[in-house]
Amino acid sequence: MANFQREGSLSNTQVGNDFESIVSGYFSLQGIHLSKNYKIKIGIETKKKNHAFDLGSNNPKVIVECKSHTWTSTDKTPSAKMTVWNEAMYYFTLAPDEYRKILFILRDYSNTRMETLGEYYIRTYEHLIPLGVELWEYDTNTKVGNRFK
Repeated sequence: MANFQREGSLSNTQVGNDFESIVSGYFSLQGIHLSKNYKIKIGIETKKKNHAFDLGSNNPKVIVECKSHTWTSTDKTPSAKMTVWNEAMYYFTLAPDEYRKILFILRDYSNTRMETLGEYYIRTYEHLIPLGVELWEYDTNTKVGNRFK
């Protein structure tokens, strides 16, 4: 059975939690204080149900999904992970319009492909990214966030 554990990490869950903390800290430095596991009602037409976004705030109204995925160890596209990003885009379409919607991803560059995973996602799945959704990429080495879209 294949081990999909990120090398050097205790668990993939911990990797995700650590990245959420980094993202929360990044926004906090900009004066935007986000809560973890931020719940709002989303849905189609009148049918609504609570959904927990990774981070969010009511003032200002912001919801953030954090993804710390990387290229595979053999430099292939993590296809299953792209499905999770697409799912996040769907949830953003169901969220109230007054919220600022952000997909905040880890910067992971492929020397073979000469692009980051974020650049790949936009190039391949731009047709699934709703208008108004922001894509940010965070470089853990430089501690800099870069807005793509």
